[in-house]
Amino acid sequence: MVLSKDTAKKTAELLLQINAIKLNPENPFSWASGWKSPIYCDNRIILSYPPIRNFVREEIAKQVEKLYGKPDVIAGVATGAIGIGMLVADYLGLPFIYVRPEAKSHGRQNQIEGALEANQTVVVIEDLISTGKSSLNAVNALQDAGAKIKGMVAIFTYGFDVANENFKQHNLELHTLSDYEHLIEQASETNYIKEEQFKTLLEWKKNPSKWQQ
Repeated sequence: MVLSKDTAKKTAELLLQINAIKLNPENPFSWASGWKSPIYCDNRIILSYPPIRNFVREEIAKQVEKLYGKPDVIAGVATGAIGIGMLVADYLGLPFIYVRPEAKSHGRQNQIEGALEANQTVVVIEDLISTGKSSLNAVNALQDAGAKIKGMVAIFTYGFDVANENFKQHNLELHTLSDYEHLIEQASETNYIKEEQFKTLLEWKKNPSKWQQ
């Protein structure tokens, strides 16, 4: 769920402003999953814009404290959330670790990079939630290492039913700065998209895996 409507719309405005989120219903993007999509999100570009980077860092940090107090450790999910997760940890004065999609095949063969002790409390930071699979894979790795996961805070979620179900099955709280509904609302209000494009974006959300232009 989004943390507040004002924050959701402000975050959407900033992501659109720097093209971290691109909307192109007429010429859809191809996702790694094979889905065709009128939207593409790359929140890593936030790191290149200090004022926006600072806004995101501080909003996530404030919400971590409000929701969970101060955990023992902040964890970022590789690779997209390493940068912003580290900034949040620094802002809160907390240790930082990050979680790879899988263990390295060489060296110490770590999946979790950084110092983590059993029974430490962890809040996980993500940049983007689609199906939630990679995010929950990171959570599983942390739990296998003995961490106690307090929750997850992400920059943006598409709000897919499959993601909601995956988080529900894991009994894990997900909070985000913004989401798809607030994004397209903001895009429409600021004339970033036209009415027909707005309708297309609404239609895609109903069944993204089967959507055809």
